[in-house]
Amino acid sequence: MRLKNKIAIITGASGGIGKATALLFAKEGAKIVVNYFSSEKKAQEVVFQIKEMGSEAIAVKCDISNEDQVKGMIDQTVERFGRIDILVNNAGIVFDATFAKRTVDQWRKTFDTNVLGVFLCSRYASEQMKKNNYGKIINVSSTSGMNSFSTDSMDYDASKAAVVALTRDLAKELAPDIQVNSVAPGWVDTNMNIDLPKDYLDEEMEKIYLKRMAKPEDIAKAILFFASSDSDYVTGSTLVADGGHD
Repeated sequence: MRLKNKIAIITGASGGIGKATALLFAKEGAKIVVNYFSSEKKAQEVVFQIKEMGSEAIAVKCDISNEDQVKGMIDQTVERFGRIDILVNNAGIVFDATFAKRTVDQWRKTFDTNVLGVFLCSRYASEQMKKNNYGKIINVSSTSGMNSFSTDSMDYDASKAAVVALTRDLAKELAPDIQVNSVAPGWVDTNMNIDLPKDYLDEEMEKIYLKRMAKPEDIAKAILFFASSDSDYVTGSTLVADGGHD
């Protein structure tokens, strides 16, 4: 077990990549804080599955763009488990709209969740990690912020580019005891893409060397690498997991 008795907070863990990561971490021996924002039912289902594996978990509702709520989530984690070893900043949102129809409210919500949320969770989790001179922070960015992008999601692209930059800055700020890295997925089979036109997705799949979207479990394995001791000499890095892409 690569994460035996480690304490991990995973944001946005009620579905998609977050859920897959929570289940994989639990399988590897970690105790999990399943963060969610909207669906307590889905979060509790993840908690149930983790307990069925023989590990421990709690579900914590928290708007990660709200500083007081983030502080509360950190406090609940420490109260229940005593410390924080791993933080996975996975929660994210996207609005698909043309440049002309993009609203200021959409832009702000995207950055509040995708960037401010990473900052707040990292800041308050790292305060606890410093007490034990140990910590692993993994940010879920995206190839949309690096070399694959769409003008219909420019605020999302910009926010994920910010996460890549923030990862490097946090790695320097929190060294040497806390490592900070990011995973940049390409297309992943999650609800975030459920409403996109089939023809568009088919065209995108042709650009991928492996000719398929990633499964959430594929990305969870990349996140596990950064959470485990396998990556002890890696920090400030971004691992691209896109199946190969032109």
